[in-house]
Amino acid sequence: MTVAPAQAAGYRYWSFWDRDSASKETWTYATAGPSQAKPSDGDVQGFRFAVSADSKDATQPRGAADFDGICEDTPAKDGKKRVALVIDFGTAADAPSGETPPKPRTACAQVAEDATSADALAAVAKPLRYDSSAMLCAISGYPKSGCGEQVSGKTDKAASQPADSGSDDGPSVGLIAGIAVVVVLGVAAGVQARRRRN
Repeated sequence: MTVAPAQAAGYRYWSFWDRDSASKETWTYATAGPSQAKPSDGDVQGFRFAVSADSKDATQPRGAADFDGICEDTPAKDGKKRVALVIDFGTAADAPSGETPPKPRTACAQVAEDATSADALAAVAKPLRYDSSAMLCAISGYPKSGCGEQVSGKTDKAASQPADSGSDDGPSVGLIAGIAVVVVLGVAAGVQARRRRN
């Protein structure tokens, strides 16, 4: 009989979500990275900063996620699309030491019709911060430091997770894939930023 550890390890990072287009009431962990996803006009997408043991454990964005409410003051324009974004900076329990998360907020990004989710985020949530491998580390300057680092899982949430997920030898494939998606976002956004400067 294996006794599970009292505290699960996890990673502190920004996860990316799609609002379910059918129910419009639930979040779905995005299957493509923001730099690859091309939302349509009227879509709602979310970003959540938290400590997660794996993608099944990832914490969803909180708060209202209604396109009409978020984009009501942004009229439609020819050649542009509107994407409603929910940006949830997480809780104090998930924050890096010495930092206080800003309150969750929403924004309506009006971007070119072929824009990606990464473009939409960059339009409304600067400054964005990336690490040396171009992984997205911060949205609107939060957090000030750190980038997808492994943590001991001392948050209330991590400590309360059921220990029935099999192996505790490391992060799940889903979490690694999720972090890889964020790295791809960073690379694409960095390339786009350099192109815009040139």
